Amino acid sequence: MSSNDFSARERGPRIELTTALAKDDDVLVIGLIAPDAENEPPTLLIADDLFDDETAEAVSSALTALGATHKAGDLTTIPAPATLPVSRILAVGLGDDADDAEALRKAAGTSIRALDGVDRVVSTLSAAAIGPVVEGFYLGAYRFEEFRTEKSRSDKRPPSQVRLLAPKTKENRAELDHSVAVADSVAIARDLVNTPPSHLFPAEFAERARVLGSQAGLRVEILDDAQLVREGYGGIVGVGKGSSRPPRLVRLVHDAKGSDKTVALVGKGITFDTGGISLKPAAGMEAMTSDMGGAAAVIATAVAAARLDVNVTVIATVPMAENMPSGTAQRPGDVLTQYGGTTVEVLNTDAEGRLVLADAIVRACEDEPDYLIDTATLTGAQMVALGTRTPGVLGTDEFRDRVATLSQRVGENGWPMPMPAELRSDLDSRVADLANVTNHRWGGMLSAAMFLREFVADGVGWAHVDVAGPAFNTAGPWGYTPKGGTGVPVRTLVAVLEDIAENG
Repeated sequence: MSSNDFSARERGPRIELTTALAKDDDVLVIGLIAPDAENEPPTLLIADDLFDDETAEAVSSALTALGATHKAGDLTTIPAPATLPVSRILAVGLGDDADDAEALRKAAGTSIRALDGVDRVVSTLSAAAIGPVVEGFYLGAYRFEEFRTEKSRSDKRPPSQVRLLAPKTKENRAELDHSVAVADSVAIARDLVNTPPSHLFPAEFAERARVLGSQAGLRVEILDDAQLVREGYGGIVGVGKGSSRPPRLVRLVHDAKGSDKTVALVGKGITFDTGGISLKPAAGMEAMTSDMGGAAAVIATAVAAARLDVNVTVIATVPMAENMPSGTAQRPGDVLTQYGGTTVEVLNTDAEGRLVLADAIVRACEDEPDYLIDTATLTGAQMVALGTRTPGVLGTDEFRDRVATLSQRVGENGWPMPMPAELRSDLDSRVADLANVTNHRWGGMLSAAMFLREFVADGVGWAHVDVAGPAFNTAGPWGYTPKGGTGVPVRTLVAVLEDIAENG
């Protein structure tokens, strides 16, 4: 797939507002919420005046007969009463807190994943909130089948159109358009992560970033391997030395003319990570196609900032390399000079992400940003500490907590973590300014962040978001999250940019 084809791909259904059911709607999705009284059937969450009393009673009785509950994600399908123009009703449980935005996202995602082969869906979930429902439907319908031939491609497709029962007000339209833009950016990140390393190597990754950025109106700069050597990007060059496919550095700029705030975004773009000479075990190595998840999220966020015209200047600095073992690869014990002059002893070539990020962070700080967020599939220790769905957020205390709070608000659930001072001395090197790893396995996520902190300029509000587990789902799909690339933490990053634009 060419870069232009990739950028033009439809990644989600067409979503619009409507005030009534239509005869060509196939399925009506409704929500079930907790009953008003114990031992009563769940209450139907429907738009005002959608059902008359007789229809509502018939629907409620049919669902009760089938044991439908308001348990989160519980799905029940019934034939629609003759009084409605649709053929089926799909009821989805919303759990105990029907006002919770994440419950609505998951309900919408669970619903649309169950509707393969249906063309048009109409939903009353928007009676509770439009934005989360839009995101849930759009992201739940996501599929990635670019490398399947007809013999293995599903003959069913997710719905191509979703209509939300809600007034066509200016505010509702704006919320819908905003949520579609955010969800599509998440889907862009998913596509990048899901593209195999045979087809997404540094030069191609940079080209896709260029096409996406240019189409969104971003300024784009790409440094090739010769420029990286000439300008002293020792971390990126060192990590890329073992591969026949040389590294790149991409810069994407969204200029906000009316803002005095600048946010730097940095994302780890290791298009495949074997561990280099410190070779990883074979089992599970195929998941390292996702080791550019941070870069994918940063590129997609920069695109979202342009599409949404976020009133803050955003500068994304994205290092891209492939970490391979070969006769030219860097060795454990080598010393490299990072961009900016700091020397690092490479004790473990599988701790490569922090080396490319360090270069990019120093370059990003030359732009004198007010805030800097880096994100990366950085450490297995993140999953040991927080599991596979909870990003770790570290950094300067106030900004770290702000990022984590916003991440929780949008449903990506970042969790603030400390950087204990006593871990810093474990990064001291025998021969250089720093070592790239400690000599023990304790607090690996925390010490990795402490390494990165050495490269953040004084006075910059900084947050590091470790998404080693959350960026790539190796289990089955759930809610609006598919197997494979998830797009985490795009929604967190967009929320932070918008918060800074509004509050400084």
